[in-house]
Amino acid sequence: MKEIVDILGAYQKALADNKKSALATVVKVEGSSYRRPGARMLVTDDGLLTGAISGGCLEGDALRKALSAIHQQENKLVTYDTTDEDDAKFGVQLGCNGIVHILFEPIFPEDKFNPIEILKAANSRRENCVIATLFSIESKKQPGSIMLFREKDSFEKITDEILGSIKNDAFDVLKLKLSRFENYAFEGEDCDAFLEFIPPPIQLIIAGAGNDAQPLAEMANILGWEITVADGRQTHASQQRFPKAKRVLVAKPEQLLPQIEIDELTAFVLMTHNYNYDTALLSLLLKTQAPYIGTLGPKKKLIRMLEELNQTENELRVNGPIGLDIGAETAEEIAISIIAEIQATFAGASAGMLKEKKNPIHYYDLKGNS
Repeated sequence: MKEIVDILGAYQKALADNKKSALATVVKVEGSSYRRPGARMLVTDDGLLTGAISGGCLEGDALRKALSAIHQQENKLVTYDTTDEDDAKFGVQLGCNGIVHILFEPIFPEDKFNPIEILKAANSRRENCVIATLFSIESKKQPGSIMLFREKDSFEKITDEILGSIKNDAFDVLKLKLSRFENYAFEGEDCDAFLEFIPPPIQLIIAGAGNDAQPLAEMANILGWEITVADGRQTHASQQRFPKAKRVLVAKPEQLLPQIEIDELTAFVLMTHNYNYDTALLSLLLKTQAPYIGTLGPKKKLIRMLEELNQTENELRVNGPIGLDIGAETAEEIAISIIAEIQATFAGASAGMLKEKKNPIHYYDLKGNS
């Protein structure tokens, strides 16, 4: 979602400056590639790039293709086949040994269903959603971004008879929380469809506004997480100390939770360095469905807190000591450790070394399924 937010900001600036723009989206990958389907980049007619569709090797050529799409005012699909040893013919030298299909869509501000408006709709609410993008590898017809779907509403560009089928498949994507590819007959031709599952960003609640919470908030902001900082001390909990936080609250534990809407991507980090505050907040959190709770400090502190609360059976539910074992000492290193553990938890990843992973980092079969 961070990339989408950056693109929306860049588009608004381009619009204010009367610049034309195009959106480049990775819609399908076969084999290995630096970015997965759903990676996006906004290109303005003066060559400004926001976002990324590769590790940097594709961007130069993609700029030219995007400017062509803007000039010709039509969607274009470009395929980069790096399984060919002579990938120098593309002028990109990807070296990823994969096939990458990228859709370029010029943005027409007067079109209320243009790709940017669809991204705005995705970012407008803290809910899971699906963006449907139609493209064709065989045909010149490239319908592009045509729909945003949520469980209770949708925002669609087309009225074709396939719309019902797309919505049914999008509902399955929401249910499984996994992007997928489908094929539809659109306007008399076969079209591939990328149904992209997009969750909201992680919501990080930092209980504690000490100096060691500042790098944690800074790093979470870089990742595009929604940050709330809370503390009972007015001298510590201020927007000036935490300029990147969405909210900074001066609140006691019992005042904090009524102001937080806990969902499946909400993480609480208890780091007030006030034993009574942390214990009181932990007591309240254990009565909720908060999916991630972490406490800063030694294991014996957590055990003592749980014993006082008669909640020793909840020990495994709480991450304490919080963070991954990376040898962290400084506040910045500890912040990295905490961020990495939260990211791994919500991604369902092992947090081990990639060199020890048996399977590819990102796997796609020849049909582009993840």
